[in-house]
Amino acid sequence: MSNSTQTFATIITIGDELLMGQVIDTNSAYIAKQLNNIGITLKRRVAIGDDEQEILKALETEKLDASIIIMTGGLGPTADDITKPVLCKYFNGSLITHQPTLDHITNLFANVLKRPMIDRNIKQADIPNVCTVLENKVGTAPGMLFEKDDVMFFSLPGVPYEMKWLMENKVIPLIAEKKTNTFIEHRTLITNGVGESFIAEMLVDFEQQLPSNIKLAYLPNYGLVRLRLTGYGNHQENLTSSIHQQFHQLKSLVKDIMLVDEDITLEALIGKLLKERKQTLATAESCTGGYISHLITSIAGSSEYYEGSVISYSYAAKEKVLSVEKNILEKYGAVSEQTVSLMAKNVLELLNTDYAIAVSGIMGPGGRTADKPIGTVWMAVASKHKLITKIFRFRFDRKKNIELTAINALILLRELIVDKG
Repeated sequence: MSNSTQTFATIITIGDELLMGQVIDTNSAYIAKQLNNIGITLKRRVAIGDDEQEILKALETEKLDASIIIMTGGLGPTADDITKPVLCKYFNGSLITHQPTLDHITNLFANVLKRPMIDRNIKQADIPNVCTVLENKVGTAPGMLFEKDDVMFFSLPGVPYEMKWLMENKVIPLIAEKKTNTFIEHRTLITNGVGESFIAEMLVDFEQQLPSNIKLAYLPNYGLVRLRLTGYGNHQENLTSSIHQQFHQLKSLVKDIMLVDEDITLEALIGKLLKERKQTLATAESCTGGYISHLITSIAGSSEYYEGSVISYSYAAKEKVLSVEKNILEKYGAVSEQTVSLMAKNVLELLNTDYAIAVSGIMGPGGRTADKPIGTVWMAVASKHKLITKIFRFRFDRKKNIELTAINALILLRELIVDKG
């Protein structure tokens, strides 16, 4: 175990399906965030298959650097779910029937699922006799806590909603009782228009003067760069004051490229700006097929400011629903400044909103022309007083091009809103 004043944790995900890419590991990200919220530093994330020796090796290795180990997966009723027998071997225990768990499973099948149990279901009540059982009220496989060499080992089901319930209701409270008095604080801002390496050059002197307990991370994604300051300390007030001072300095250095000085998604930022101004938005999407609408409506409360969208994928839809003149489409094409300008202006009027976004492009792999290669996108944002148009030439696959179109459309809209267009 580390001698640092920080408390370290490791996440171990178990399952062949994770290694094969059949299932995407979202559990680790959730667990890491929950640990961070109570001041626990994640040391490593380890993914292993349903293999006894690999599980034993991971447990023995990770306990050297972490005082908290959280495992997910391998607790189901099928033959490849081997976590419990392996944990019995590691902690010198044996499987016994845990009656409260069996009663819970019996009740679940009889009164909720309303179907008979089979032996495989009953076996989920078999628990190592050397663990503390963590009752799982939303599923059949309970969580388990083992303690050895001053390390807390948690074993949780891999089903995401069951894991989340156990983390929130059992694991986090138990860790909070025993964790060291270490605090973690983050401050994040988001930049746009400049690459990670260029920003790093801008901030060489700033990084060199940072206190040893504060680190700067660069987190690029979709053309944006998140700059995150993370500080560790044993005194909350001192840490808060120090990181506030450093963050204020960081903001002053990147003010010309800063989008926002908080860790927030673009769709949430747009929603926040519109709600503050009591304004509304509509969208007209062609190449993104509703993806921009999806981002906007993923934010709770978006009905306060978002009126809706016209998904005008074809020429006919643009002409009949959005009133884009046929001669404009024939002369300039769907992917043109003229077309997206009319799409934006007309959806603004159609849905009677304060702002509108319109996009039309060639996402690939087909549809290219000599003057409009794959990744060519025209977008427009409009208010009743102003129209901004812009062309982009993305260079990725269809999925990434769609995502980049949506993000850049939201950035362009933010520019219009902030400039009070």
